[in-house]
Amino acid sequence: MDLWYSELHTDNVKFSIKIEKQLHSSQSEFQRIDVFDSVEYGRFLTLDGYLMLTEKDDFIYHEMLVHIPLAVNLGIKKVLVIGAGNGGVARELTDYKTIEQIDVVEIDEQLVEVAKEFFPYEARGFEDKRVKLYVQDALKFMRHSKIKYDLIIVDSSDPYGPGEVLFTKEFYGHCYNILEENGILVNQHESPFYENDANILKRIHKRISKTFEVSQIYEAHIPSFPAGHWTFGFASKGLNAIKDLQADAWNALDIDTEYYNTDLHCGAFALPNYVKELLK
Repeated sequence: MDLWYSELHTDNVKFSIKIEKQLHSSQSEFQRIDVFDSVEYGRFLTLDGYLMLTEKDDFIYHEMLVHIPLAVNLGIKKVLVIGAGNGGVARELTDYKTIEQIDVVEIDEQLVEVAKEFFPYEARGFEDKRVKLYVQDALKFMRHSKIKYDLIIVDSSDPYGPGEVLFTKEFYGHCYNILEENGILVNQHESPFYENDANILKRIHKRISKTFEVSQIYEAHIPSFPAGHWTFGFASKGLNAIKDLQADAWNALDIDTEYYNTDLHCGAFALPNYVKELLK
């Protein structure tokens, strides 16, 4: 018997993965959490029916969230991670010995426990002594934060349900206020390809551009994500992701990556014309 997981990318486009079995299904206070096992993509995680990560291509997403800002500012010592309950962002950050503090704010503790059980490679990021997990609402955490961070990484789900608050003007304003002068904000911006996702991208970029002096878009190819074409945002109070790239210094760290390199870093900010048109 053939078993398939399917996700609607639009009303007219469906993405499907043949699965061997379902490993987990639960309903937390915030969302439904499912884990499946497949031949092609290995284990993969879905939240409320939307695919969040797969063992086969998760490295692309997490590397592009983490290494882009670190290669621009190697002096980053304090990092705030919003979301990222699977531990993948923390895992990548722990490769940097100069980072002193990694605060992860995840609203759904059940998601963290599922990740630890079924995705130990991702969740090992929580084992580092520099990583501290806060199970609470991100906005409340930021409103009361007395710490100035050098980097904020927003690894959010789509802008629905518990992740919706992470796409608001208020949220970006709090990000700005708790960042150091050379601080950087990085977050996922959805796909530019399908109309609904493209409208979300435009809305995110517009709000961040009104908050930060520098707001740049970059992209990566992630096969399991809608259209396989995904974008991210780089925002700061002054640092430019290309002009301030410290390529030689980053390469001297000899960090092992599967996707990211400093040549790709520059190329990721070279956008197709149809994406440029979206951002006007």
